[in-house]
Amino acid sequence: MIRPTNGALHHVEIWVPDLERAVVSFGWLLEALGYTLFQSWSNGRSWKLGATYLVFEQSPDLTAGRHDRCRPGLNHLAFHVEDHHTVEALASEAPRHGWNLMFPDRHPHAGGEQSYAAYLENTDGFEVELVAIDPSEPD
Repeated sequence: MIRPTNGALHHVEIWVPDLERAVVSFGWLLEALGYTLFQSWSNGRSWKLGATYLVFEQSPDLTAGRHDRCRPGLNHLAFHVEDHHTVEALASEAPRHGWNLMFPDRHPHAGGEQSYAAYLENTDGFEVELVAIDPSEPD
């Protein structure tokens, strides 16, 4: 059991319009990043890494059929990725799992020259940012 750090994120729950699409897109990505399937029930799944987990649930209480990252609420999730080679490998594989590269004309520096990242959007409008860990950052 990993003891969490005070103030660290416990979990994030994201409501999705189609659980199976979320499992295909988010499940693939999270497992590629080292998360493992944590919980599974008829309307949801969760994946865990360390002491933090992400929940994806298809709730009957949804008020819209697509996520709109430009509305109040979640804009995107950003993940540390081992290095720029891994960012590129994930970005190349992503379309096979329901993701499209955003800002291709500015890739991999859409977030600025100081950052090496891929911005992906899935079929349901959710965005993730895959940020290469700077090798000069201390462990």
